[in-house]
Amino acid sequence: MPSWRSFPLEVTSSILGWIAFSSWSVSFYPQILLNFQRKSVVGLNFDFALLNYLKQNLYLSYNASMTFSHTVQAQYRAKYGHNQMLPVAVNDVAFSIHAVLTTGFTGFQILIYDRGNQKVSKTCKALILITGLAAAICTFLAIPSNKWYWLVSSFNTIQVAMTVIKYIPQVVFNFQRKSTTGFSIGMVLLDLLGGICNMTQMILQSIDQRSYKNLFGNIGKSLLALVTIIFDGIFIFQHYVLYPAKAASSQVNVELPRDVEAAR
Repeated sequence: MPSWRSFPLEVTSSILGWIAFSSWSVSFYPQILLNFQRKSVVGLNFDFALLNYLKQNLYLSYNASMTFSHTVQAQYRAKYGHNQMLPVAVNDVAFSIHAVLTTGFTGFQILIYDRGNQKVSKTCKALILITGLAAAICTFLAIPSNKWYWLVSSFNTIQVAMTVIKYIPQVVFNFQRKSTTGFSIGMVLLDLLGGICNMTQMILQSIDQRSYKNLFGNIGKSLLALVTIIFDGIFIFQHYVLYPAKAASSQVNVELPRDVEAAR
């Protein structure tokens, strides 16, 4: 296993990694607490919640495989060089496990709390079906040739696409309602901090190794941080600039506009 060249960079990277883990992990709880306090999930887009759960499972499969599978690790080094550090840290695995559990619990809240007239869209259901088929095809292609690193990398690529897609329903939903009520801004701010720390951690590792192969070797992690920063910026703009009055409203149950419901 290649080692760090610079001890200060190693320590800084480790600190940033655990800050990212803490921020991203804690970011799930403001929405969970908001749902609990209101006994309602109105305002939280169900497509966002469901796609996020699916995405976190794909991300866990990649991080766990890169960390615990010697076969996957060997195939990674065969592609990028035996002197390259693995692009997955312990905090990545810890985050993924926690993310699957907390997003799953949010899904449970959707089942038991007031949902208003919200429901999962047909588009979301189609996306889940397409994702499942894509994952199955990749698996069948990988089995005959034992291309396990290629398989988990495919899952990582899919989860990046899911990251982009999962945010869009909530962005559109906020725009349609002209409000961010029911959607936790605390979650967004913590998510943003995690994305910045995660991206910085990857850059520091590249500087230390004098190679940017780790950025491309785990392009999913790099793009995940970038996409997170972009969409969190959009949510912050919606909450504090576009709809500040309604964001501060104490309204509990915000229904979908009639024209939006009819479109569904």
